Amino acid sequence: MTASRAAWWFITPALIVLGVFFLLPVVAALVLSLTDYDLYALADIRNLRFVALENYWALLQRPLFWSALGHTVYFVVVGVPLSMAASLGAAMLLNSPLARFKAFFRTALFAPVVTTVVAVAVIWRYLFNTKYGLVNYAFDSLGIPTVDWLGDPHWAMPTIILFAVWKNFGYNMIIFMAGLQAIPGDLYEAARIDGASAMAQFRHITLPMLKPTMVMVSILTVSGYFQLFAEPYVMTEGGPLQSTTSVLYLMYEEGFKWWNLGSASAVAFILFVIMFVVTAAILRLSKQGAPA
Repeated sequence: MTASRAAWWFITPALIVLGVFFLLPVVAALVLSLTDYDLYALADIRNLRFVALENYWALLQRPLFWSALGHTVYFVVVGVPLSMAASLGAAMLLNSPLARFKAFFRTALFAPVVTTVVAVAVIWRYLFNTKYGLVNYAFDSLGIPTVDWLGDPHWAMPTIILFAVWKNFGYNMIIFMAGLQAIPGDLYEAARIDGASAMAQFRHITLPMLKPTMVMVSILTVSGYFQLFAEPYVMTEGGPLQSTTSVLYLMYEEGFKWWNLGSASAVAFILFVIMFVVTAAILRLSKQGAPA
């Protein structure tokens, strides 16, 4: 048996699994988005009609879709830089030779990542409760006016962003730590001998050497933050006044609340196109200034 044929035999089971559980559902959802599949079609398949791009056109004319897209973009634009900054800062602190109990802090900071998002979202919901939440209790003790964190449209999304950053930054922290440990120590030693300050070392050594890692982390974080759902679902249910309704939350309501499965599938593919364009833009920007 040739090496290429043996390789195909080894990867065939994985390809079958991917085809059945990934490719087939994606194709089915794409076909579904071109129909008016809803509750009536569930009751009788003869009610199903092919509507081509009508679902997409109807979504682009809905103010709620653009509102949800705006909330999602706001979440990504604010949350991704905060998450990456927190991840890189924590990674640099833990990678410092002066740091102690590194294993403990790595575990403690990574713990929120592996904790069930619904469970911690419920806890945060009580922490930021207007009447008996710990945050407002601390504010009141300091004489600071309390805030309706989850009931005020102006504060609900920032609260969710803060929660998401706390919940997810530990994952990127581990990746950044791996990238920092791959930077040769000789570079920092030579920079110190030349009199470079800590900030200069960070700008001219750490950031350039971390560029591939930062590109990967930014793509992963942007992709994850575009799929905002569990946080508003548990903490605000899309409110108040739909100020935390994300694109994915809209898809959930269309598909599982109103049973407009064709429209929900269209929402999913519009989100996929947006994520694809943003990811391609990040990759294109990352190649600018790179050596040929």
